[in-house]
Amino acid sequence: MNKQGRVKKVPLRKCLATNQQFPKKEMIRVVRTPEGNVIVDEKGKANGRGAYISRSLEAVDVAQKKKLFDRQLEVEVPKEIYDQLRQIIGECN
Repeated sequence: MNKQGRVKKVPLRKCLATNQQFPKKEMIRVVRTPEGNVIVDEKGKANGRGAYISRSLEAVDVAQKKKLFDRQLEVEVPKEIYDQLRQIIGECN
């Protein structure tokens, strides 16, 4: 609760692959920067167009197979981004 005695609202985001909603802090954000580069934004603060994915290897596999990030970010996402996502998820589990 905050100072006014109200419960703080938890921001939710929808996973690109599963369409399930999760708290923003539990998701991984992938961003197309204004320069057109694609990066994994672990802090969630980078400028640019973002898309969220849940922390599961299955979700990453689906996103890569169906090219969901390519469509959402309107740019071809390099394979290294998917490898980086798998590495981050592997470290968490």
